[in-house]
Amino acid sequence: MLNFVIRRIASGVLLLFVVSLLSYLLLSVPHLDVGRQLLGQEAGQDVVDAKNASLGLDRPVLTQYAEWLGHAVRGDLGTSWYTSEDVTQAVAGRLPVTLSLMLGVTLVTTVVSFVLGVWAGVRRGAVDRVVQILGVVGYALPGFLVTLVIVLLFAVRLNWFPAIGYTPFTDSPSGWLSTVTLPIAALSLASVAGVSQQVRGSVIDVLRQDYVRTLRARGLPPHRVVLRHVLRNASAPALSVLGMQFVGLLGGAVLVEQIFGLPGIGSMTVTYTTRGDIPVIMALVMLTVIGVVLINLLVDVLIGWLNPKARVA
Repeated sequence: MLNFVIRRIASGVLLLFVVSLLSYLLLSVPHLDVGRQLLGQEAGQDVVDAKNASLGLDRPVLTQYAEWLGHAVRGDLGTSWYTSEDVTQAVAGRLPVTLSLMLGVTLVTTVVSFVLGVWAGVRRGAVDRVVQILGVVGYALPGFLVTLVIVLLFAVRLNWFPAIGYTPFTDSPSGWLSTVTLPIAALSLASVAGVSQQVRGSVIDVLRQDYVRTLRARGLPPHRVVLRHVLRNASAPALSVLGMQFVGLLGGAVLVEQIFGLPGIGSMTVTYTTRGDIPVIMALVMLTVIGVVLINLLVDVLIGWLNPKARVA
C-alpha cells in the first residue's frame, strides 16, 4: 500500500507540472495588454510598455513560466496584477469558505446516500421505487433552478436562513451554520441522487452473491449481514462515484457562491478570470489539481482498505 501511495503522489506531481505548463501557455496565448488595462486608455505607450516590463510580460512565455514555477515551488505564488495583493494570502482567505461547503456536502451526501441506497437495495418494492424516482428527479433538475427555489422558499418566504453573506466559524459557530446550510443543501441534491443510485445498485448486486446466501443460511441476523458484509463490499463503487462528485463540486461552487454572495474560491475564480489575472488564475488551477489528486488518492486508499483484492491489484 505504501508503494502504491508513493507512486500516486509521484504521478500527481507530474500531473501538476503538466497542467501548470499547459495552463500558463494557454493563458498567455491571447497576449492581453495588461499594462493598458491597468493604466487606462489615456496612458502613454511608453508608460504602458514600462508597466508590462515591470510585470515581466516583455520576456518569452517559457521564461515567464520558469520564473513563476521557481517561485511557486517555494510557496510564493506571486502578486495580483490588478489588486497588488499577495496571491497566497488572497487564496488562503477564501479557501475556508469553499472547504466548508465541500466538506459539508460530502458529509451530507455520504450519510444520506448510503442510508437511502441501502434501504432501497434491501427493501425492494415501494421504497425502492420512491428512492429511484427521487434520485432521477434530483439528478435531472438544473442546479441553478434548485438553488433559486431553495433561496426563495427558506430565505425569502420563511426567513429561516440568510439569503446572502457568510459568517466565519471562528466568529460565530451558529452564524456560520446558518450561512452554509442553504448552499450545502443546494449542492447536495444532485450528489445524493447520483451516489444513492450507485449504492442501491451495488447493494442489490452483492445481495445476489452466493456468500450472502450462505451467511443467511447460517442464521446470521439480517442487519449484521447487511452492515458487516454487504455494505463493505458494496461501498467501493459508491466511493468512486462520491470522489467524482466531490471533484464536480468545484464547478458547482462557482454558481452557488455567486448566488449566495459567499466570498469563496468559486466567486474568486469568476472575478479574476474575467480580468485575466494570470498569477491568481494559476494559483486557482494548481489548487484545483491538488484537490483532485488528493481526493482520488483518498478514494483509492479507502477502496483498497475495504477490498483486499483491489489493494493487491
